[in-house]
Amino acid sequence: MKALFIGGTGTISASITELAIRRGWDLTLLNRGNRPVPQGARSIHADINDEAAVAAALAGQTFDVVADFIVFNTAQLERDLRLFANNAGQYIFISTASAYQKPCADWLITESTPMHNPYWQYSRDKIACEERLLSAYRNQGFPMTIVRPSHTYSHRSLPVPVHGSEGSWQTVERIRQGKPVIVCGDGTSLWTLTHARDFAVAFLGLMGQPKAVGQAYTITSDEQLTWNQAVNAVGIACGAQPKLAHISTEFLVACNPSLSGPLWGDKSNSVVFDNSKIKRLVPEFVCTTRFAQGTAESIAWLVAHPEAQRPDPVFDAWCDRVIAAHEAGKRAFAEGSI
Repeated sequence: MKALFIGGTGTISASITELAIRRGWDLTLLNRGNRPVPQGARSIHADINDEAAVAAALAGQTFDVVADFIVFNTAQLERDLRLFANNAGQYIFISTASAYQKPCADWLITESTPMHNPYWQYSRDKIACEERLLSAYRNQGFPMTIVRPSHTYSHRSLPVPVHGSEGSWQTVERIRQGKPVIVCGDGTSLWTLTHARDFAVAFLGLMGQPKAVGQAYTITSDEQLTWNQAVNAVGIACGAQPKLAHISTEFLVACNPSLSGPLWGDKSNSVVFDNSKIKRLVPEFVCTTRFAQGTAESIAWLVAHPEAQRPDPVFDAWCDRVIAAHEAGKRAFAEGSI
């Protein structure tokens, strides 16, 4: 079976690439060559945004599966529809579980939960892509499959409630230094964190599967954690007890409006996903990596790779300012000055 991955070396896709190679797929990665291609996969160095160059590079080739891990809007999707209309047996689109209705109207999220997120343009763009794909399937028979991951991580990444532009390492440093870590709300909302190697099992199970064509699948862990529990797990992996600074989402968004999407549109909501649909089609999909284990692996990897420890002094200073302002407000109210 032949597959083409566009991307294939990111947080989610790297684990899928590794598993596909182990299972004997004839795999080609199309990317710009910024990261090494694993042994066992062929490589095409090209920029997917250069449609003419990609069309020339793929001329005469057909694939049983094409998966594009870097489609974020309908313009990019239209390009893929043109490129793969006649040479892909199945096209897999990576959407997002953040596209599900926000705020949630029901505690359990299934594939039939409405798609609506007024807080995050990223999610709305993914919804628009899904709608275009459904139209292409219904009207032209384009063989698409949609997958909706939630918060997926790997040994190279570490999930935290709030982080800056340089990723999560600064939060790790704050924990190790005994500085408070911001947690949105009271930290008791439920969240779902899925390790990429578990996600890869479900994804591989969909590849080349005729019953998956025309369908959408949620793929997440069944382990639910509060944000308090998640940050405490990071602390245990760091060898330090985190000091949690609980701050309302309203206050955090007021201090940084760009957090409206990631918080109001995602992390501030309690999410519990029903994975029964993907499990019916891929019975081997069972998430075996508990978050405590995955976090320990992530911290160990980060400690062993200094080049991945990206300091973020801007985010660090922002955290200090936000926490100081929040504490000052509490003191002023207690003292009767406001």
